[in-house]
Amino acid sequence: MFKKILIANRGEIACRVMKSAKKMGIRTVAVFSEADKDSMHVMMADEAVCIGPAASKESYLVMDKIIAACKQTGAEAVHPGYGFLSENEEFSRRLEEEGIIFIGPKHYSVAAMGDKIASKKLAEEARVNTIPGYNAEIGDSAQAVEIARGIGYPVMIKASAGGGGKGLRVAFNDKEAGEGFEACRNEARNSFGDDRVFIEKFVEGPHHIEIQVIADSFGNTVYLLERECSIQRRHQKVLEEAPSPFIDDSIRKAMGEQAVALAKAVRYQSAGTVEFVVGSDKSFYFLEMNTRLQVEHPVTEMITGLDLVELMIRVAAGEKLPFTQDDIQPNGWAIECRINAEDPFRGFLPSVGRLVKYRPPETSDGQVRVDTGVFEGGEISMYYDSMIAKLICHGATRDQAISRMRDALNAFVIRGIDSNIPFQAALMQNRRFLSGTFTTAFIAEEYPNGFFAADVVHSDPQLLAAVAAFGRRRYIDRAVKVSGQMPGHQRKVGNDWVVQFDDQDFPVRLVSIPGGYSATCNGKQYDLVSDWRFGELVFHGTCNGEPLCLQLERIGLLYRVVHFGKQVKATVMTANAARMLALMPKKVPPDLSRFLLSPMPGLLREVAVAAGEQVAAGEKLAVIEAMKMENVLKAERDCKVKKVVAVPGESLSVDQVIIEFE
Repeated sequence: MFKKILIANRGEIACRVMKSAKKMGIRTVAVFSEADKDSMHVMMADEAVCIGPAASKESYLVMDKIIAACKQTGAEAVHPGYGFLSENEEFSRRLEEEGIIFIGPKHYSVAAMGDKIASKKLAEEARVNTIPGYNAEIGDSAQAVEIARGIGYPVMIKASAGGGGKGLRVAFNDKEAGEGFEACRNEARNSFGDDRVFIEKFVEGPHHIEIQVIADSFGNTVYLLERECSIQRRHQKVLEEAPSPFIDDSIRKAMGEQAVALAKAVRYQSAGTVEFVVGSDKSFYFLEMNTRLQVEHPVTEMITGLDLVELMIRVAAGEKLPFTQDDIQPNGWAIECRINAEDPFRGFLPSVGRLVKYRPPETSDGQVRVDTGVFEGGEISMYYDSMIAKLICHGATRDQAISRMRDALNAFVIRGIDSNIPFQAALMQNRRFLSGTFTTAFIAEEYPNGFFAADVVHSDPQLLAAVAAFGRRRYIDRAVKVSGQMPGHQRKVGNDWVVQFDDQDFPVRLVSIPGGYSATCNGKQYDLVSDWRFGELVFHGTCNGEPLCLQLERIGLLYRVVHFGKQVKATVMTANAARMLALMPKKVPPDLSRFLLSPMPGLLREVAVAAGEQVAAGEKLAVIEAMKMENVLKAERDCKVKKVVAVPGESLSVDQVIIEFE
């Protein structure tokens, strides 16, 4: 077994690999960019080597620097994690030439599966179901239209070297096929340096289901069941689960056997994933093979009891798999939510900055797991992806796994930046998701105009009012215990309160009961019992005898309550104070329509207009870069620029003024 391995990655996955390595008694080496010098993966490692500036292309993507770090530290093997160089054939080959073990498949397997056109031909030779289509290179848009007609609409146009949703279009007619071909070819050329495009049949009512495989160097290959990955936004996975609520045992077995056949055809070693699209009629077709560890691998680990990272290391060290296909049996259900630094109410724009508060839910073996690479006080950088953590919950049934996920999301505290927790919590309440009857179009169909705060509707707003009143009363009960009050003039606490949020008044009558308060609101009674105190962010207790977990905190004169993704900032006052407040004039919010505000923190790359310039609706105004993405801000209407306030190269905060209009 190896004595020391280097992890050629950062963040959550680097920390995840280190945990398994340390459990096996293997020393670990971290590599880090200048921006990551204080990161968790650097602190976790036994040794750490700086490999360059913040930009990935100058650090994590530079093979020479990683190989040099291996030689400097004496690392015998490299685990690439996912992303960066994990599916780079040249990196795998160069490590092998240097006598360093690549903890992953051999370079020839990576090469075989890295090209979508070549991999589809290999799949056909291995008798794996493939989608009807045209796999040769296509010359121009006219030929693309002719091919699409022959296959039959709808068709999918895809870049051969594509990934991450780039270079992909669906066409339902000749016009869309011609335009989609040109767009895909341009995107592919710009993103991957390879403009080859192919066309295949678009499967209707599609599910994205993948089979996890593991293979050793002795010819043993096993499939570790499937993962359901259909909940996607713009072709990016949002949450995953295992097993799939859609497929049955016979389909699972057929898909698994075909995945094994493909892995054997390319002499695969290590962990890998064969992705399939499954139609509404349960016909399934090969999409691609990911020759690396997947982001969503924990759900497979939770239902099989296996450690995929440990297996990868053991296979790379020349060991045999310690089990056969017959030994793999599913145990319960697992769901993973990706917790990302993005604002779901602003079109999921990246959110960067300091993690002022970061309190993941309590973990429990076999029930709740958190894979993360950040800590409270740390910084979410603009240079890398938006992943904060992965929250994985397991249950004996799908319903139990969902219930545990709801509670875990309720208890997940993040302050200082925005996160997608409200969106994930909303998904956990969605009837269609709960029924298991969804496809890859789920998010687009459920939220066609985007996700907004109004989409997060709490089924019992009176409960939120009762909890806010609980917080206020606990504060007052603490205040009246302060010593030194004048005899006969102590504060008298009444029972009648008014809680205000979302432009509504909730009258609450609150009386003390053992361990808490009984709140009555609009005829509904809530007996709330908890030892919650000020300074705590999570309220653990019971409501009418049933467990209750939510977030409760006092912010100035307000009480923030967060439950099932719904967040309210409530004002709690006496009934008399509420009557007086109703007589006060309403404050009119300022008119911000004359300003272009930054919708996210990031780097201002470009200002495309100048003072005095007339701008037409839809014209580019500025470009902001954050988390490896460029976001173009466009004019919403015809206008004239009065003043350019921010300058290119400036680091912007949310709602910072960039341009002022006349």
